[in-house]
Amino acid sequence: MCEVMDGNEGEGVENKEEEEEGDAELDLPSQGVTKKVVPGIIYLGHIPPRFRPRHVRNLLSGYGEVGRIFLQPEERFIRKKKKKAGTNAKNFTEGWVEFRDKRVAKLVAASLHNTPMGVRKRSRFHHDLWNMKYLHRFKWTHLSERLAYERQVQQQRMRAEVSQAKRETNFYLQNVEKSKRFSKKDSRGVPEEDKSWGFVQRRTEEEIQTSKGNKRLRQQLARAAEIQEKSQSNRSLLAKIFNAQQ
Repeated sequence: MCEVMDGNEGEGVENKEEEEEGDAELDLPSQGVTKKVVPGIIYLGHIPPRFRPRHVRNLLSGYGEVGRIFLQPEERFIRKKKKKAGTNAKNFTEGWVEFRDKRVAKLVAASLHNTPMGVRKRSRFHHDLWNMKYLHRFKWTHLSERLAYERQVQQQRMRAEVSQAKRETNFYLQNVEKSKRFSKKDSRGVPEEDKSWGFVQRRTEEEIQTSKGNKRLRQQLARAAEIQEKSQSNRSLLAKIFNAQQ
């Protein structure tokens, strides 16, 4: 996020007293009173396309002395989309304007709010309306602190995204190496170790009784077959004896 300041000398950026104290002294010889002039800041909620800080200064300088101007640029991903679409125009989303006298800033915000930006009908911004609001007790240092905080947050977010991308890349490379090693083992015909548990499920009582019944049945069938074989051998023996006597 970068600041976009108007580069004219009338902004008051180089005035050290205005930056440090935020006010100046105004001599009124007719009244014989020295009164402090406190700067005031106006917030611009709508910035039309192709609207630049010089346009803000030209349009608002007729109402009072304008100091510093800052316009918030669009997000980077929006600008990238525009570049892909073939447009390289840089637009802004919101802005802040500093007037030397806060009373003038209040009057300007109250009188110009919801009025056309361009006075002439042929003006590019004639159909756009001012969206202004005077910021009570708001100083330029507050805006600078906010911008510095947003920059720091953006940098931290970028570092976190970069570290996350590195971790994902390392994890992907490790998996690629593992797959290569496994493919080499398969090509060599080396059987892989069985990593399954050496766990045997205990049989239920029903299964135990069933197996016992099957065992008894097999024993009974074996005995019956043995008895049947013995009886057949006895019959053959008797038949041979009786046949020999005849």
